Amino acid sequence: MPSPLRVAVVGGGQIARHAHLPLFRELAEEVEVVAVVDATEELARAFADEFGLAHASADLDRTLAEVRPGLVVITSPPALHSAQAVAALRAGAWVWCEKPPCLSLAEYDAMLAAEREGGPFAAIVFQQRFGSSSQHLRRLIAEGALGDPYVAHCQTTWFRDDAYYAVPWRGRWESEGGGPAMGLGIHQMDLMLELLGDWSEVRAMAARLARDVETDDVTTALVRFSSGALATVVNSALSPRQVSHLRIDLAGATLELTHLYGYSNADWTYTPARDAAEIAWPPPEDVPSSHAAQLRGLLDDLRAGRRPRGSGEDGRRSLELVTAMYKAALTGRTVRAGEIGPGDPFYRSLHGDTPGWQPA
Repeated sequence: MPSPLRVAVVGGGQIARHAHLPLFRELAEEVEVVAVVDATEELARAFADEFGLAHASADLDRTLAEVRPGLVVITSPPALHSAQAVAALRAGAWVWCEKPPCLSLAEYDAMLAAEREGGPFAAIVFQQRFGSSSQHLRRLIAEGALGDPYVAHCQTTWFRDDAYYAVPWRGRWESEGGGPAMGLGIHQMDLMLELLGDWSEVRAMAARLARDVETDDVTTALVRFSSGALATVVNSALSPRQVSHLRIDLAGATLELTHLYGYSNADWTYTPARDAAEIAWPPPEDVPSSHAAQLRGLLDDLRAGRRPRGSGEDGRRSLELVTAMYKAALTGRTVRAGEIGPGDPFYRSLHGDTPGWQPA
């Protein structure tokens, strides 16, 4: 790959302006944003003028052919993610795609099919995984230093008003995919899976209580993990006091994280069990969870030609859990890991291709 790495941004909205472009400027010696693709030529040109980019277009295929970026950052609405990622991968570019990854497992598997051995690969922005405290705890749990996991609680209770849902693609099955489990809580659930590993079954409920949307605005679930641990999951767009919360009780300790959109070591509480073996806490470094922490690892993987974390089956796991939650909520039955595949209507959409669905 050339140095600096050439980057194209697809989607010139708020997340690109406030999260990605400032980050790429910080890493100017390693990466150079050379192009933007947006819904119209006018929008693309306005973004390019604001950030001093030479290439602006509404045509992704033409941009890929003319600019030949090494990395494509997808920050467009979710309904566009899969097709745009596939186009970039087929053009030989690596992909870093904002959450939610896409609208369905079928769309995600289409992205996987466009990857090639040794790259390019498509990674999903799951920055909650990459704080130093979570990485430290992940190693301790995997090594058994904290004992068996027993109980977890994963909570994303945020507030999104009617103005938020006035954006045309939000709150609609065909353009956002689902409600707060998909658009808000997937980050915290991904972190839960990062620490506790594979899940085995889920039961769930969903409701539309206050917002004028097609999807739900509250989801709850009970999750059993392969280890036997049990978790409750709550996702809400209706909660005036906003919080992101994760608690895990293991034989040797209780781990508790309270934050909103990002955390540092100080946001974790570590409570050892009585007579538990002493461990190193907090970790010696304090790297906050952030886009920057994930991107640095992604760039290392790109140069080495190895699959990055948050891609492939590793990136699919959170979307599969969200899909299972909706299937469980809409069918009233327990859903087991691995059961949603081609031929299952929930493989193609989170509402199971039931346009008239009404949540309880």
